[in-house]
Amino acid sequence: MSISSRIARPLLASMFISGGMDAIQAPEGKVKSAAAVTEPLKARFAFLPEDPATLVRFNGMVQVGAGGLLALGKFRRLASWALVASVIPTTYAGHRFWDEVDDEARTQQRVHFLKNLGLLGGLILSATDTEGAPSLGWRARRRAGQVTTAIGAGRAATTAAGKGRRAGRMTTKAARRSGHQANQAVSDGAKSGVTFATPYVRHANETAAAAARAAFDGAAPYVSAGLERAGEVIAKASEHLPG
Repeated sequence: MSISSRIARPLLASMFISGGMDAIQAPEGKVKSAAAVTEPLKARFAFLPEDPATLVRFNGMVQVGAGGLLALGKFRRLASWALVASVIPTTYAGHRFWDEVDDEARTQQRVHFLKNLGLLGGLILSATDTEGAPSLGWRARRRAGQVTTAIGAGRAATTAAGKGRRAGRMTTKAARRSGHQANQAVSDGAKSGVTFATPYVRHANETAAAAARAAFDGAAPYVSAGLERAGEVIAKASEHLPG
């Protein structure tokens, strides 16, 4: 808080604290002038007390409480708005210079009316002074922008997720289709290979069988001669054996 603010706020609040204390301690002197505000309020809001002095005291308590907070710099903006809400009906009810017949009284009430307008201007400045901090409106707009951005990002993420799921399903289908086609190609290739190789295998079997028969036919005479020769050798050997 700057030095000027430390000085200006108590000065601005002093008028409301003083006037509020007077309204709390002696409300009767203000009841008649406050009737222009209290009567319409009681007719509009049934929960308000019937005694106008109670309403005057309540307004005085608002001025004392909000004025004290403003002087201390506590909840200064909220306190300033509370005083704005208090000074408007007070000024309208207590300083109706246009109703005065006497010129001197009219002049006096006009001065008080304009004085309260000056206080009202100071309260508005105090209520809207952020002292360099972001205002409530700026923060609300920033928060709304963040929410809008988050919603847009969420929608984009949802759309991307949906596209990803669709792409995943299409990829899975393509993989299954490719696997089926590959299996079919292997099966067809195996069938084609068997069909292609069958004549050659049959031919190789026939050739081997023919070669075996030819070898057997060629070797038969030699085998027969060998058996006869073996028989002769055995016979001669048996003649030399001791009887």
